[in-house]
Amino acid sequence: MSASTTRTQSGFTILEVVLAMGLLVMAMTSLLGLFTFGAALTRTAALRTAAATAIEAVVADLEESLFPLEEDGSVGDPRVIVDRPVPGAAGVIYSALARVNPDDPDEFAVDVEVFWEAAGVRRARKFTTLLLREVPFGERLRRRFIQARSFPPPPETAPGGEGQSAMSSTPDRP
Repeated sequence: MSASTTRTQSGFTILEVVLAMGLLVMAMTSLLGLFTFGAALTRTAALRTAAATAIEAVVADLEESLFPLEEDGSVGDPRVIVDRPVPGAAGVIYSALARVNPDDPDEFAVDVEVFWEAAGVRRARKFTTLLLREVPFGERLRRRFIQARSFPPPPETAPGGEGQSAMSSTPDRP
């Protein structure tokens, strides 16, 4: 054999190792960036869900308490609400002011401002919703329940009795 024969190489050159490490670092950086972005999106989605829940709670609270009930059972003029806590949302308060629709005196545009504190800074968002002047759902349900209990139950015929039962001949209750 001559002195110019090729010898076998084993292992990697330093250039190949540095290149592989560079590719690994770039891939890991990209993955960490994606994880950070995904975590930020998750946090944003959670905050938006909490905000939507708080807004639903505000509207439900307004439907129940914006219009006071008068002594005669009718619905009064809307109240001005200032810094009322949002039910079910700790640290969140709201204020509301109702404006009557000139074309329909039973329809109100309610301007709502929601306040909360995040990272030591007080933040606020405004929105407007439409509400009708009506007896709140809970009160209507209570009245219906009390009215149903004030009527005596209809008489029933004895088992095996002849003829129509008193139930089928009694008109429906209101």
